[in-house]
Amino acid sequence: MLRIALYQPDIPQNTGATMRLCACMGLGMDIIEPCGFLLDDKKIRRSGMDYRNHIAPVRHRSWHNFLDLYRGKNRIVLLTTKAVAPYTTFSFKPDDILLAGQESAGVPEDVHETADARITIPMPGGGRSLNVVNSLAMVAGEALRQTGGF
Repeated sequence: MLRIALYQPDIPQNTGATMRLCACMGLGMDIIEPCGFLLDDKKIRRSGMDYRNHIAPVRHRSWHNFLDLYRGKNRIVLLTTKAVAPYTTFSFKPDDILLAGQESAGVPEDVHETADARITIPMPGGGRSLNVVNSLAMVAGEALRQTGGF
């Protein structure tokens, strides 16, 4: 199953919206802690609406706990502005994990280097980055299209 993993998210509304995205699209979800907020925050409930009742994100106490569970079993595909390869030319697999970094800082270099692949979203308009949920929705849509997930 295609999964979305959030690395130490720091905006609760984005985490709630990601829960909603995962629930609606039938994706698994992982949250790599620590988070910059309490996971029971009312802002998550508001943005996740009732969809959060349809998904049980797997919580990991650390990056290393996350790796212990998935490394060697699933490919970790990092969405990053530092990549060269556009997501539209990447060949996704049905059990890939789409990893998004902190909204404020991305991921540290060791996480960047550990990822099995790094992809980016081309921005012909010249922007620096998109909202993390918008990015995840675009990339997950392409991954689902390629793997027959629709």
